[in-house]
Amino acid sequence: MRLAWQVSLAFALALITAGVAQAAGQMETEFWNVHFQATQVFQHKPSFGAAYTGFNSLIPDRERSRTTTATLFAGFRPWSGGEIYFNPEMAIGVPFSDLKGLGGFTSGETQRTAGPDPTFYRARFFLRQTWGLGGETEYRMSDQNQLAGRIDSRRFVLTLGNLSVLDIFDGNQYSHDPRRSFMNWSLMTLGAWDYPADARGYTWGAAAEYIRPGWALRAGRFLQPRESNGLQLNPRIMDSYGDVVEYEQAYRLSEKQRGRIRLLAFRNEASMGSFDAALAASDTTGAVPDLMATRTSRSKAGFGISAEHDLSDDIGLFLRASAHDGKTETYAFTEIDRSISGGLVFKGARWKRAEDAAGIAFAINGLSGSHRDYLARGGLGFFLGDGRLSYRPEQVVETYYSFKTGKSFWISFDYQHIRNPGYNADRGPANFFGLRFHAEI
Repeated sequence: MRLAWQVSLAFALALITAGVAQAAGQMETEFWNVHFQATQVFQHKPSFGAAYTGFNSLIPDRERSRTTTATLFAGFRPWSGGEIYFNPEMAIGVPFSDLKGLGGFTSGETQRTAGPDPTFYRARFFLRQTWGLGGETEYRMSDQNQLAGRIDSRRFVLTLGNLSVLDIFDGNQYSHDPRRSFMNWSLMTLGAWDYPADARGYTWGAAAEYIRPGWALRAGRFLQPRESNGLQLNPRIMDSYGDVVEYEQAYRLSEKQRGRIRLLAFRNEASMGSFDAALAASDTTGAVPDLMATRTSRSKAGFGISAEHDLSDDIGLFLRASAHDGKTETYAFTEIDRSISGGLVFKGARWKRAEDAAGIAFAINGLSGSHRDYLARGGLGFFLGDGRLSYRPEQVVETYYSFKTGKSFWISFDYQHIRNPGYNADRGPANFFGLRFHAEI
């Protein structure tokens, strides 16, 4: 009953906010706006076979997971070209197996710090400054963290403050938002990108973008957590940081066949444990290898490529590939050292449901050799550790149907099939059935 009351309150706030947002959005150039989203996800996992279960395993018994988030998006324009945004957020979350035992977890709405009671916090608070550099003007619609108005097609944008790195980088339109599209962690962005974030998925930092018709270049530096997957960020940005660079190129094969390719490189600096160092210490002592005992200042480098392509007006394709050096522990995202993913999204206009969407996608996630050896010898990562390991790549298939009902409300049905959960052929496969409710204004 308490959960139902909380969700009802969130959606009531959405309706109240609708009138305010609509009044603010009547002008061609907005000086302020207010938007809102609320998302609730229920997932069910039947029991599956497992030869053994360790401390950090996906539990083989039947389980249920539920999450609720509600976010207020408030923005105003203090001067020409300037925008300030503030996003208070509420989250409730009960994940599968205490969020352990997978590389590709089943819901991007799941947070490491959420619990069965509401948690309120500041998600974003940032300044965006845009300098127009000429070219044709484009009209930008009112949206979440976006004020309506005209902007130059050539521009320089500086974003500074508290935000999500995914707000700026890897903006693949077909698989980027787990509130509307695919939910699996290895599908919502580049799986092997250990992107800087606290345990809720947010950080502080700065990013610069140079945007021209047809291409864009972005770069940024962001704070890392004080410790692996922690909530507190380390403010010493010259000692502990995540650097990201991305080049985006648009292309057109025909009037309907067009797309974008993004090339991303990243380098993280933080106090991280080394798989090789942990294995070497284990060889000397005979004890189970321990990443925590080897933590010191180390760097991690990696890359990713992301592509989106319109096959027609109502069918879109996306592909991603990513990898990093695999030498150090996962620090801010999930235990994936290399990943390939792709999928198709079908818009409902094909069956006379223009606001509906359906999608099917896959991801194949892998680990480096030293990461495998560490887990095989009983080591524990932040998310993984079955006690031993019969290594196979983790394979994810996800499909969903998003049904729009009403002006601003969607109901989605989701199914995920994961073979070799936690990269272990001795466990699984596991199936996950999901129901998602989403409202936004």
